[in-house]
Amino acid sequence: MEILEIEGVVIEIEFKRIKNIYLRVYTPDARVRISAPKGLPIDAIRGFAISRIEWIANRRRFVLERERLSARVFESGEMHYFKGKNCCLNLCYENKPPRVMFGDDGVINLFVRDNASVIKKEAVMKQWYKNELRMVLPPLIEKWERILGVKIESWDIKLMKTIWGSCNCRSKKVLFNLELIKKPAYCIEYIVLHELAHLIERSHNARFKSILDKHMPQWREIKNELNSFKG
Repeated sequence: MEILEIEGVVIEIEFKRIKNIYLRVYTPDARVRISAPKGLPIDAIRGFAISRIEWIANRRRFVLERERLSARVFESGEMHYFKGKNCCLNLCYENKPPRVMFGDDGVINLFVRDNASVIKKEAVMKQWYKNELRMVLPPLIEKWERILGVKIESWDIKLMKTIWGSCNCRSKKVLFNLELIKKPAYCIEYIVLHELAHLIERSHNARFKSILDKHMPQWREIKNELNSFKG
């Protein structure tokens, strides 16, 4: 195992019997490791790391912030993102089925029974987020199906750790990350465009990027915002 340090970031280098270079940022401490083919010069690995240093920095911020937020207890005063805004949570107790109401004042009101556990509160919040995202996505999907001239067979929402969406080009099924509901509308729309564009071009090649350039010229800035997500 060798060590590189680039712009203050310590990177572990592990040599393996592989053909390609692989870069990973691990939870929970945002440790960075590059797996490289045996015999590859260290200068080549350094060059690769330098070329990806912005991604590494964004990914490390994402991991560290996610770990910090994982300790939430869903009590009044906690801040939770919703549609791009950092909203205050207001915990309310009532002897009725749990629910969430978003107030005109930007406060997320979480109604639960007084004996509700943290796990239960989190589950109620997740279901509310999912319901909200299910209302946001259909018009965006219809819009980009029409513009791109494609048609998906089905779509669903799933909590995913490392990607914002995925598209199975064979089955034409698209998955969207539940965390998208915490982002501004333009971020959600970018992911819809991104995934539906895969029905035209499977890989992230020049043709794929030209589709994004044509329909959403600012997509790179939006992508960077998503990569530095602090939800």
